[in-house]
Amino acid sequence: MENNNLIRFLLTFFLGFIGSIIINHTSLKPVGYTSRTGAYVFLSILTCGIYGLVASLCNLSFDPNKEKNIGYKKG
Repeated sequence: MENNNLIRFLLTFFLGFIGSIIINHTSLKPVGYTSRTGAYVFLSILTCGIYGLVASLCNLSFDPNKEKNIGYKKG
């Protein structure tokens, strides 16, 4: 497991969308990807935090070679 994946997990798990903003504006941002900050806010509220938990856990297995990664978009 890549060390940055663990850091991204901890940021989004404990800080939610604020962690997502931090990721987007630091070297933790995966090359070629942007964190879906708006989705963290909206979907976490809509699903009572379940989306935030799932997206945070997916940071542990983030793979830039995959076509899709939950919580991130290419661009």
